[in-house]
Amino acid sequence: MAYETPQLAPEQKLRWYQGLTGYQWWVVCVGSLAWLMDTFSQRLFVLARAPGISEVLGVAQTDPSVGVYGGYATAAMMLGWAVGGFYFGIVGDKWGRAKTLSASVLVYSIFTGLSGFAVYWWDFCLWRFLMGCGIGGAFATGATLIAETVPPHSRAFALGMFQALSAVGNIAASAIGRFAIPPDRYVLQGILGDAGVAGWRMMFFVGALPAILVVFIMTTIKDPPAWIEARRIAAKDKLQRQMGDIKGMFTDPRWRRSTLVGVALAVAGVVGLWGVGFWSPELINHALTPAEYQGKTLPPEIRDSIGDVKTMGTLLQDVGAFFGMFVFTVIATRFGRRIGFGLSFAAAFVVVSGVFLFLNSKFDAYWMLPLVGFVTLSVFGGYSIYFPEIYPTRLRSTGTAFCYNAARVLTAVIILCGNSIRDLLRSMGVHNDFRWGAVILCCFYFLGIIALIWAPETKDKPLPED
Repeated sequence: MAYETPQLAPEQKLRWYQGLTGYQWWVVCVGSLAWLMDTFSQRLFVLARAPGISEVLGVAQTDPSVGVYGGYATAAMMLGWAVGGFYFGIVGDKWGRAKTLSASVLVYSIFTGLSGFAVYWWDFCLWRFLMGCGIGGAFATGATLIAETVPPHSRAFALGMFQALSAVGNIAASAIGRFAIPPDRYVLQGILGDAGVAGWRMMFFVGALPAILVVFIMTTIKDPPAWIEARRIAAKDKLQRQMGDIKGMFTDPRWRRSTLVGVALAVAGVVGLWGVGFWSPELINHALTPAEYQGKTLPPEIRDSIGDVKTMGTLLQDVGAFFGMFVFTVIATRFGRRIGFGLSFAAAFVVVSGVFLFLNSKFDAYWMLPLVGFVTLSVFGGYSIYFPEIYPTRLRSTGTAFCYNAARVLTAVIILCGNSIRDLLRSMGVHNDFRWGAVILCCFYFLGIIALIWAPETKDKPLPED
């Protein structure tokens, strides 16, 4: 298949979708599907976390221990995400984009499915760690593959679409949780016995289906010419131009600056999303559970009602995320990447803090959570555009993965510290320690704003080479 970037005359002003070959469109579609199915698996976990931990511990979902062990499971996934991201990022530069993307999709699909067999809290965390290893490789490899395949005038919108479509994976998972497999209930009763199977387990089984995508990646996707040329040059000059050389990201001042800025931007967004934004189901539990049932098993009618609000609320949150990433892409394309990040971080601090302080009703969940999705995910549209633009071909997959996954390691630690923050607030007599703990974590958005002082602007510039 021919997939060379078309040569454009200087005076040509093509729209982002003009000049793309059929193969380039196919790469955008397959890369986006790999990341879409990745986020599908992530959303399944967010919905299944509380009921899953509740069942394996044998306590009510409102019991404080569910939040504690839910934090362990989330941190385990974030650590796996980082380990897999580092590994697949490096091999993405060494092995090639297609093989690495296939391996990461296969890993996250298999271990998502196995999560449905968890019996204890520790094996639930183990499957989440291993599933995270696969998730970690999909983003960097998919974004790098698209960045190197499409023509320069299409790159920002293609990568923005790559990230925005990931919200469709979240929406699909939330829709399944709302209409087909409620995670708080038992399904397939009468088919699999009187008790049936817990909805959260069935959701994880469905999460194994993305493995089918590996067939299409292996049979139709080729490594980009830019990577092939970089590997050829590296073979001639092994000492100076190593593919996927992490050391080179810190010894060269230009790539060291890119790395430090990228990690700071990623920490701000990842902490805001996984440390706060993706705890919206627990926020709904906290807000809608009557005071007399806090820490106790809920009557079925109250449990089901709250479960419906959680799945519908997260569905609306995901719809907001789609539009947030799309709007970021438009702003970054017209006004620059730094302005896009600055506006997003500032809006995220204000909105997320406000929602976690003031959400108190079903109606609040339905109008507030779309705003949370819009602001918390908007910056992720920026990561897919910006990170591949600040590294050369020989370091592009490694650098993109490093920025994203170093942030995940720090986020996993911060999430675990979140329990200590809430304990401290409780010991100080602070009412609603869960809400105020979330507000404290939102302060990490200011780290992203500060990092923009040193961030290079990449708008209308070619991908760097050295």
